[in-house]
Amino acid sequence: MKRVLCIIISLIFAIAISAKINLRYVGQRAYLEIDNKPMLILGAELSNSAATSEADINEVLPRMKALNVNTVLIPAQWDLIEPEEGKYDFTLIDTAIKKARECDLHLIFLWFGAWKNSMSCYAPIWFKEDVKRFPRAVTQQGKPLEIASAFSENVFQADNRVFSALMQHIRDVDEMHQTVIMMQVENEIGMLEDARDHSPKAEKAYSLPIPKDVCKVLKMGHGSTWKDAFGKDVYGEEQFMAYHYARYVGRLAQSAHKIYNIPLYVNAAMNSRGRKPGEYPSAGPLAHLADIWKLTAPSIDLLAPDIYDTGFKGWAKQYDMGKKNPLFIPESRCCDNSGVRALYVFGEHEGVGFSPFAVDQCAESEGLEISRSYALLQELQPLLLKYRGKNAIRGVLLNQEDKETLIEDGDMTFTCRHYFTLPWDSRATNGSTWREGGAIIIRLAKNDYLIAGSGVVVVFQKTTEKAQETVKTLGEDGFASSGNKQKGIDNNLQPFKGKRMGIGTVDEVNIQEDGMIKYIRRENGDQDHQGRHVRISIDDYKILHVRLYEYGND
Repeated sequence: MKRVLCIIISLIFAIAISAKINLRYVGQRAYLEIDNKPMLILGAELSNSAATSEADINEVLPRMKALNVNTVLIPAQWDLIEPEEGKYDFTLIDTAIKKARECDLHLIFLWFGAWKNSMSCYAPIWFKEDVKRFPRAVTQQGKPLEIASAFSENVFQADNRVFSALMQHIRDVDEMHQTVIMMQVENEIGMLEDARDHSPKAEKAYSLPIPKDVCKVLKMGHGSTWKDAFGKDVYGEEQFMAYHYARYVGRLAQSAHKIYNIPLYVNAAMNSRGRKPGEYPSAGPLAHLADIWKLTAPSIDLLAPDIYDTGFKGWAKQYDMGKKNPLFIPESRCCDNSGVRALYVFGEHEGVGFSPFAVDQCAESEGLEISRSYALLQELQPLLLKYRGKNAIRGVLLNQEDKETLIEDGDMTFTCRHYFTLPWDSRATNGSTWREGGAIIIRLAKNDYLIAGSGVVVVFQKTTEKAQETVKTLGEDGFASSGNKQKGIDNNLQPFKGKRMGIGTVDEVNIQEDGMIKYIRRENGDQDHQGRHVRISIDDYKILHVRLYEYGND
């Protein structure tokens, strides 16, 4: 009887400490929940070799904590974990977990297994040398590549064994603490030089029929082989390769989830600059291949973009697929714009998380922008979670070319402009490259908003008022810059119709841990341009509480 009672108690205890780390959804929006507590991932990814010794780890993690980061993305490298086949060394994993706990940080481990940035550079030497057992991908011309073939079962089994052992070890040492909150499976998978692998096993697979469910995704009839359907079309070859990469990764994810069920994601190098498959890493988890990846690797929770090219907003939009694929950016170019880009991700896309890359190597100015932005986001988190999925949160990101964004909210239009569109800052016109501006806008109630960010100017108007707007050139004092013949003035204007929107009060505020708003100071007069707009300098990060009112005739 005692034995049965002990077993029951053990089972109850195991259930009690079992990790509860999940993606939760509110409408089309998601957030990470850890032990029933929601969080936004304010991340920092380390450079590839920043954590290859215990000394490295113990030095770098406290620096990340000082930047207001709450989650560090850190490589877990196959060659260091399994230097001899079948013998595992988790010393660096344990050191990272221990130090993260000391610093009150969470971790996301990046599995650098069979592939890292397409290549198999993190595979151990015993794997690399045995090309017969672990074959490489081959180009159309027959050139072997330093890329393990996704069509080799031996490659998969070796990768799967060590990744499963890693997941088991993390569960053994961390399930009760929940320091590790997500795992990245491989890194920027994709074929280079050609759109697909041409090794013997890959050629055989290319001659097989396309699976029925894939035919539905591709909107084509069932029965054709890949070769019959696509021949040498590189975009068709990319779809074939995406199916097999996703199948490989999906099997890894299934094994991992059976061991320790925490969220898993894959990251993608972008198909930018007009390149064709193979010129960029072909067949990775790219937005135009999302349907194939989602179908074939359902155990992967997120497809995530690594954004380094220009056009940040466009790339982010592609990966915001609502409930199908919430936005998580695990890598973005670390720069002076990283702070406002984080605001944009959590505002416009209500993202799961954001992380610049190589933050351990960032310039002082870049670290300052990240730190100030993350401090602001930590303040805002109670409200960002409270209003998530309720169509009450928007975000803007502005630069020298993209100076203005219009936001429609019911019968109102918000005109959001870069701070340097104002005439009085010399940096606006002296030839300087403008640092980006960005903000989060939260509707608390009718005519009641929070504007949080840096480098923005916001004008509030009724939509009918905006439609009747005339262009006027105003000086720093708000008066006309010259007489009534200035460009844009029409002396035969039609009578104004409808109501206008006015600014009642503008207060700089803090947000308390319980989400309550704490007053700091009133901004009026020169600070809101005598009621014309609200603004936050490019040099500031702050939160403004804005109350609006309507006036005029119906």
